[in-house]
Amino acid sequence: MSLKNLMICLLALVLGGMVQTAGRAQDGEALRPLVNALAKGGFKETEAQIGALAATGNPAVAPALEALAEGNLYERKSDGLVVVGVRSGADLALTDPLTGAALGTAPPAALTKVKVNNSLRRVIRTALGGLTLMAPDSSVRLSAAEAIFKSRDGDALPLLDQAMTAETDQRVRKAMDEARAAVLLSGSADDALKLGSIRVLAERGDRDALSVLTAVAGDASTSEPVREAATRAISGINQKLALWDAGQNIWSGISLGSVLLLAAIGLAITFGVMGVINMAHGEMVMIGAYVTFMVQEVIRSSAPGLFNGSLAIALPLAFLVTALIGICIERGIIRFLYGRPLETLLATWGLSLILQQAVRSIFGPTNREVGNPDWMSGAFQLGELTITYNRLWIVVFSLLVFAGLILVLKKTPFGLYTRAVTQNRRMAASMGIRTPWIDALTFGLGSGIAGIAGVALSQIDNVSPNLGQGYIIDSFMVVVFGGVGNLWGTLVGALTLGVVNKFLEPYAGAVLAKILMLVFIILFIQKRPRGLFALKGRAVEA
Repeated sequence: MSLKNLMICLLALVLGGMVQTAGRAQDGEALRPLVNALAKGGFKETEAQIGALAATGNPAVAPALEALAEGNLYERKSDGLVVVGVRSGADLALTDPLTGAALGTAPPAALTKVKVNNSLRRVIRTALGGLTLMAPDSSVRLSAAEAIFKSRDGDALPLLDQAMTAETDQRVRKAMDEARAAVLLSGSADDALKLGSIRVLAERGDRDALSVLTAVAGDASTSEPVREAATRAISGINQKLALWDAGQNIWSGISLGSVLLLAAIGLAITFGVMGVINMAHGEMVMIGAYVTFMVQEVIRSSAPGLFNGSLAIALPLAFLVTALIGICIERGIIRFLYGRPLETLLATWGLSLILQQAVRSIFGPTNREVGNPDWMSGAFQLGELTITYNRLWIVVFSLLVFAGLILVLKKTPFGLYTRAVTQNRRMAASMGIRTPWIDALTFGLGSGIAGIAGVALSQIDNVSPNLGQGYIIDSFMVVVFGGVGNLWGTLVGALTLGVVNKFLEPYAGAVLAKILMLVFIILFIQKRPRGLFALKGRAVEA
């Protein structure tokens, strides 16, 4: 490029910048009287002036409105200029609300504060929402449309109409159309416009739309055709929401079922292979949760950057710790009590009390904080379903644990020996299988799975010495209902009991729902004593 061409380009840039600056200055001067008028009159006059500023559609007025909402807008007594004032020592630091230029400082006595109340703040929020309808970012425009839908402020209607003519994003345009419908239904529009708005909100079909339509149907000043149309739309939305509520109950039931599956799957193994009623199984879950707490404490103090991977570290550690404790319990206590189920129950119940007290003495009786990694925090909407990430990942994790356990039992020598002992202990022993060690390792495996269940449960429940007590009875119900020692029965039983429980809770309450579930299982095992999926072999002999 020649020097001459370079000089021409630089001159063009300078001139363009000067033109833009001049244009902004002209815009600022045109808006100045409107901003200064915010300090004139009472609340009603201020509200009218806020509407006038919003009607300009110019985002340059947003700082003035934000300052007004925060109580930082003042009128300078010397010249009537409205400025933004922020406390700086004994004085106020002043800035121009339109250009952001610093205007020095002034004592409070030289200024008059522009008063604002809660009603004006709501008007300001609506006005700011209208100004963002023209924002370049589509997500900002979508949020602005949703804000107008909720406020239903008629003053935003001109800005909304203006924004809709220029909107190209179909999702945002739909949200603007719904906001316009809500505003029209809340105002004094004619019946034709209101009937069209009712159709728009009926198509939206969520609880926000239901709230708007309910207000229309209950308004005595509404005409009969509009009220009838709103009533029909309400009926249709209620039917749709009933289906979504059923879907939410199913999801909640699956979520609860996955928790029950994690808590019960280890118990299903030990109960099925050895016939041991292990009342200390819940304490293995509790110990797994405390291992997670200790891992996170070490990470917080030594390597905070690894916090999002804390669960990946805690899972194998929790499995190893609880598996070793389980093997020690089997070798030290349970192997001397085979064939004496009542004494086994009493011994493991006493052991559960000892473990609870030991944890209470080491960590204290209060709940311990276990944090959620970023990838397990928050929630998302699927239609009218609310799905939290921690529950979603626990469902996925429980299915992975189930699949891994199936592979271990079906594809490894240990699994083969375990299934042989489960079906016929004496025949397995005669074939050279060391049944005492299979008992110990199986008990360790079941306890280890309870430990990793504790890692998962630490993300949704309080970590305390009593954590396991909340799951031990439910775990036994799942195992008995599904079929003792049958993993597929445990899966089906956990999901069935979880879903049924969540459908009963809205009608019977949490406590009565659990009582009804217990009564149902008692009646069920009268007809099928071995559960849904009964094992053959040793389970039948027992």
